[in-house]
Amino acid sequence: MEKEKPAVCGGKPVRDTKLFYGHQYIDEADIQAVVDVLKSDYLTCGPKIGELEKKLCEVTGAKYAVVCSNGTAALHMACMAAGIGPGDEVVTTPVTFAASANCALYCGGRPVFADIRKDTYNIDPASVAERVSEKTKAVVAVDFTGQSVQLDELLSLCREKGLVLIEDGAHVIGTKYKGKPNGSIADMTTFSFHPVKTVTGGEGGAVLTDSEEYYQKLLLYRSHGITRNEDLMEYEPEGGWYYEQIDLGYNYRMTDMQAALIISQLDKLPLFSRRRKEIVERYNEAFSRLPQIAVQKEIPESDTTRHLYILRLVPEKLRIGRKEFFDALAAENICCNVHYIPTYYFPYYQKLGYQKGICPKAEKLYEEIISLPLYYAMTDQDVEDVVRAVTRIAKYYEA
Repeated sequence: MEKEKPAVCGGKPVRDTKLFYGHQYIDEADIQAVVDVLKSDYLTCGPKIGELEKKLCEVTGAKYAVVCSNGTAALHMACMAAGIGPGDEVVTTPVTFAASANCALYCGGRPVFADIRKDTYNIDPASVAERVSEKTKAVVAVDFTGQSVQLDELLSLCREKGLVLIEDGAHVIGTKYKGKPNGSIADMTTFSFHPVKTVTGGEGGAVLTDSEEYYQKLLLYRSHGITRNEDLMEYEPEGGWYYEQIDLGYNYRMTDMQAALIISQLDKLPLFSRRRKEIVERYNEAFSRLPQIAVQKEIPESDTTRHLYILRLVPEKLRIGRKEFFDALAAENICCNVHYIPTYYFPYYQKLGYQKGICPKAEKLYEEIISLPLYYAMTDQDVEDVVRAVTRIAKYYEA
């Protein structure tokens, strides 16, 4: 029986319209939430900021939340609160967006890259332990794809070595580790609300923590290091207008429009989570039957709301490489992405002295992965189109 031809080989595409790897879902409640703010007295620094922070604490179980302009700002603020400075090292993974390492550089520190587990793609606690030195101040552990990192092992290591554990949870909102929501476990956890994330504010970020000390620092760093808290002031207030800059902070504030949108989106988090799990289950069921594809393993401790679905190719089972597979999917109108180029591959990091070869498992992963479409608004037919496209390309080019 002749194999079904992919579109690049003369076959008809599985769909006529493009399907992208990620997309926001905005409903009328979201729109009305933003409109209500636009009609209010406050567009920024208003009541929606505190309302969102309270909502995030309810969702995660954390004692404190500080929202900010984006996930990168959240990471920078967390590193500042952790006391990262010149000469300090921060251990992180190369399989992430550059911000997970850049945040250390912003503070004058130096990122040190630990390798990943080859089955889960998350940072390997054993590799982290190998990278810890006398200069290490913190670990930035990324919940890659939305699957929780091994928090117990990482917390144990950080407590033993006197390190701060910062969980880069840009992918992880909605996930639980051992039944407890991510965001309430590490010393600090950062979130991102970019449009391709599970919930969005257009942009936006947050830092969650149980530490009042970190919380007070985060509030300062978000807004220029300025305070109106009389208990923190050096001088007697001159009047109701008075404030002081007591540290060097940044303008990392979130608008009330963003906060209102995120609050509305969080109301739908259970729906978003359930649908993403359904899609992942269908993908795993279909692709686990293909010898040309390796399915990402999930640790039993993680009840995962997945932000990304990673298709990993098995090179020895295929007659084409990742680029050809990627292009073949695009010809089927399945527009994918790759997450991520190892951070130290970038020219900027090469100029800082980083070299390829330091994390072989991460580098091998990069050569073999493609991110498939995964978002709440995907229909069952959309999902089946992805399954059919991947299946016929894999079978047509099987070695």
